[in-house]
Amino acid sequence: MNLQQLRTFVAVVEHGSFSEAARALGITQPAVTMQIQGLESELGVTLLDRRYRRVDLTEAGSALLPYARKILEELEEARTEIETMSGRVTGHLDIAASTTPGQYILPRLLGGFLKEYPEVSVSLRVYDTADVVGRVEAGDAHMGMAGAEVPGARVLQERLGHDDLVMVCPPDHPLAGRHGLLMEDLTEQAFVMREAGSGTRMVAEEEMRRHGVDPGELDVVLELGTNEAVLSAVEGGLGIGIVSVWVAEKALRLGTVAQLEVGGFPLKRPLYLVMPRTTPTRAADALADYLRQRL
Repeated sequence: MNLQQLRTFVAVVEHGSFSEAARALGITQPAVTMQIQGLESELGVTLLDRRYRRVDLTEAGSALLPYARKILEELEEARTEIETMSGRVTGHLDIAASTTPGQYILPRLLGGFLKEYPEVSVSLRVYDTADVVGRVEAGDAHMGMAGAEVPGARVLQERLGHDDLVMVCPPDHPLAGRHGLLMEDLTEQAFVMREAGSGTRMVAEEEMRRHGVDPGELDVVLELGTNEAVLSAVEGGLGIGIVSVWVAEKALRLGTVAQLEVGGFPLKRPLYLVMPRTTPTRAADALADYLRQRL
């Protein structure tokens, strides 16, 4: 039994398939299969039941999993302690980010960071804000970046940079081009919104409440999982949407959507760096400092 076999076994369990585990580990799917087969052969048991598009733990696999995770965690702790003594910044960094920082901001900055720290590798995955905080809280991500602060979360949430939210509508919408609109003028209009739990929606609804409008009174005809999907629905004429200016910039330039001039919008919302309350890895510490300098 070796560490690579255990690391591969845990990756297959956490990602739910051999192909996704291979992608996360940066190796081929046959290599993943060989590692699992070698581990099963050495232990003399079947650890994983392969089903169609699914992998399930056997009883033996369930027994091995907590020990495998503990071994890998202790190895990472030992590596971190040694790196701290040597001053080197190495290792793998798992980052969870909400849509705007994950798709627009971090990808533009990570190239420079990785040039500065070539011994660090990064995995960046996009979730809604609540899940970003939850993954950092659970230790499934070393750090995160989100579009809103989640009250009561057992993480450190540091205000870092900002994003502008704009309210957009189809160019032929009755309100397009009107000036001096108030928030209450919109309560009878159809809205396309992000899903509950997204930072965009949380911040937008809080601004509506500040202007005396209960978000529950809005006619929300569709909820979608990304800003891009909301923008596409607005371009398709489904209603008014609220998206990041990063997302809307091209559509506004092309005239496929119009920006509504409503009190409170554009809304400058802060972005938050999400860090664990435990001691971060040197790589996470280095990236946090890098982002602070540039945002």
